[in-house]
Amino acid sequence: MTKGFKKAVRQIHLWLGLASGLIVFIISITGFLYVFEEEIREVAQQEYLHVPVQEKPFIGLTTIIGNYKQLDPKQKITAIKITNEEPNATVQLSTKKKKTYYFNPYDGSLVNQKGADWLNTVLEIHRTLLLGDVGEFIQGWSVVIFLIMLITGLILWFPKQRRLVKQSLQVKWSGSLKRVNYDLHQVLGFYASIVLLLIAFSGLYFKFDTAKKAVNVVTRTTLSKGTAAVPPVKIDSTTIAVRYNKIYETLNAQYPGASSISFSVRKTGELRVRMIYPNQWASARNQNIIFFDGKTGQLLRTKLYRDNNAADVYEASNHDLHTGTFFGLAGKILWSLVSLIGASLPITGFIIWWKKGKKSKGKKVKKIKG
Repeated sequence: MTKGFKKAVRQIHLWLGLASGLIVFIISITGFLYVFEEEIREVAQQEYLHVPVQEKPFIGLTTIIGNYKQLDPKQKITAIKITNEEPNATVQLSTKKKKTYYFNPYDGSLVNQKGADWLNTVLEIHRTLLLGDVGEFIQGWSVVIFLIMLITGLILWFPKQRRLVKQSLQVKWSGSLKRVNYDLHQVLGFYASIVLLLIAFSGLYFKFDTAKKAVNVVTRTTLSKGTAAVPPVKIDSTTIAVRYNKIYETLNAQYPGASSISFSVRKTGELRVRMIYPNQWASARNQNIIFFDGKTGQLLRTKLYRDNNAADVYEASNHDLHTGTFFGLAGKILWSLVSLIGASLPITGFIIWWKKGKKSKGKKVKKIKG
């Protein structure tokens, strides 16, 4: 590796770091806070996430949506979540105003209603920096820059001589503050780099088709859109409540065993129904996704996990890879620690640059005085 090449890499690493450091810090910190979102909600919202167990069947979506319409008839439903594996789990119904209603699954009565909480705000900061589409654009390209920085950082870490490898793998705590800061940036960055690369890439997968195409190339398969319904099947109903309930009952009977079923209305107007099934490794890999016309309830296409190719499996697992859930509790703990390291890298990197700047200024002053 030539000196000129490494110098060029160092300059790329430096200026990209200065340009994106604050955004990377915000994304990393919010990612750290959101890793245990499910566990935090389970503790903080226990009183309305579940109701006492009763020997009664699920009352159905017709009653629940009907009760909701009496509460807020003007607000459109954007998402519904039903947890089959926990019969006493409340049915969660979300609206466009980011308000969630929790209904008793046995009698359809309202248990609670909540607006966006601090975890929703953390997620919104993580995704858009609270700046809408502009923030989403900035966030996406900052992650691209961070990915480049991780690669250039690995190139810069690589020691010139083999005997220096051991030194590059440990922090010299007995050194000066400047040396400790340098080691924290270099050593922690190296240890966290593999996981950070995975986190960054899986984040880009949500936003850029290029990332999806890269997975297609690596897996030698093509991400499928699902199998079109031939002939199209229409769910005859007069109201959304009846339509959603018929879809729920039909899918439950046709594809039994789902641990949870969620409805979400997409920007395209499609109604997406996600059925997640138990899996010993990563539950999100075992999911059926069925698409309906949001207005008519007509079945458009199905994407069943039994038909998934390698690219489809990756798509289904991408969220869990991004959050560490793919590897269970140990993965979440590791991902949270790595996210903290990711947040520290812009800080330690800035200090390195600042100290070098002060040092070079000091040399110039000495030369002038001399």
